[in-house]
Amino acid sequence: MDLGIAGRKAIVCASSRGLGRACALALAQAGCEVVINGRDHKALETAARDLRKASGANVHAVAADVATPEGQAALLAACPASDILVNNNAGPPFRDFRQLNRAQMIDGVIANMIVAIELTQKVIDSMAAKQFGRIVNITSGSVKMPLAGLDLSSGARAGLTAFLAGVARSVAASNVTINFLLPGTFDTERLQSNIEANARNKGISFEQAKSERIATVPARRFGNPDEFGAACAFLCSAHAGYITGQNILIDGGAFPGVM
Repeated sequence: MDLGIAGRKAIVCASSRGLGRACALALAQAGCEVVINGRDHKALETAARDLRKASGANVHAVAADVATPEGQAALLAACPASDILVNNNAGPPFRDFRQLNRAQMIDGVIANMIVAIELTQKVIDSMAAKQFGRIVNITSGSVKMPLAGLDLSSGARAGLTAFLAGVARSVAASNVTINFLLPGTFDTERLQSNIEANARNKGISFEQAKSERIATVPARRFGNPDEFGAACAFLCSAHAGYITGQNILIDGGAFPGVM
């Protein structure tokens, strides 16, 4: 399918690896000019080179911490009139909520709620003026199914979801959409490190811990990041203008509810 976004300009945050990178690749393959972002300069340059080779698209790398005003300025300077914004950020690590201090909670809210709002503030008016804009926020399946130990991540991401729900309706008439992708267990470096930590804590092998995790997914496998990237690219496409304010869960059936 031609997504109708060839030539559009896209910013994808936290995209040197994992789901962010998969989204950047899918957009580049759809013909977008893509700005990728991360804090590890070497990993980011490697990702940019690989994405250019895989897609033939213009891919620009901006090494910056988007939680800072300077980082956001650098990102927007590289793409001052973006058509597409994919907000993404790593969540806080597993931690019992009793162990969280105020500074950690504030940092978690900044990283997983406030940054996405700030970037949305900076791009949304130009999108509305052009009568085209797509904003996709990568949150987490824990927004719908909170997990103990991920309380800070779940709370901050749920806050972002509620905050932008009304904003989405306010710009829908300008062909600007805001949606949320909620990943479950995808085969990423982060998942692998989580499984390794779980195996150490339980005193079992990595393969046993992996099998136990897969058993919790009705699809009986982990998601492929390319599947996630394809979903993101469709939400950013010319065909998705009537989809806004939605939370799309991609978890292989792990969430047991009907809505």
